[in-house]
Amino acid sequence: MSETVGFRQMKDGTREDYLLLQRLEHDYLVTLPDRLMMGLEKLRTGLGGYPVDRYTHSLQTATRAWRDGADIELVVAALIHDMGDDLSPFDHASLAAAIIRPYVRPEVTWIVEQHGLFQSYYFAHHYDQNRHAREQFRDHPWFESCAAFCERWDQTSFDPDYPVEPLSTFEPLLREVFARPAFDPQYVGVGVL
Repeated sequence: MSETVGFRQMKDGTREDYLLLQRLEHDYLVTLPDRLMMGLEKLRTGLGGYPVDRYTHSLQTATRAWRDGADIELVVAALIHDMGDDLSPFDHASLAAAIIRPYVRPEVTWIVEQHGLFQSYYFAHHYDQNRHAREQFRDHPWFESCAAFCERWDQTSFDPDYPVEPLSTFEPLLREVFARPAFDPQYVGVGVL
């Protein structure tokens, strides 16, 4: 039988209850990379119509970033940038940004969070929408980084003939990033929560 706390309302919890939860949470958080790997595998199914599935698109985006010499945080961001597609199709970028935010520098989180808007540059006009919506961020210090992420890695990664690295290539990188202590100032900066 699994261990459980003795309360039915959080306000009634004891120190022992919360220490138990802290220990169980720690044990669960250690498995985050495994759950992310499973989440990536689930991208094999879902929205169709593209020449590659979202799993292949994710591997292709990460492969391009990796081959381009991107740092570990950007490669992992490229790998998971579309993980929110299934659960948040109208704001998938925010979900992916929320996943990575506690482990990387703010620039990388911002790129992931804005990539959906920046990516619309390539297709919004076909829906009679504003393809230049990203221009609202023109003066942002990370505008060019996000534009480059989309131009060089994301929008180009729907090619069924592009040779991608297997997920096993990126697994050690993903595990390294998500093994970091959450919101460690060494990675996310001071005062970022």
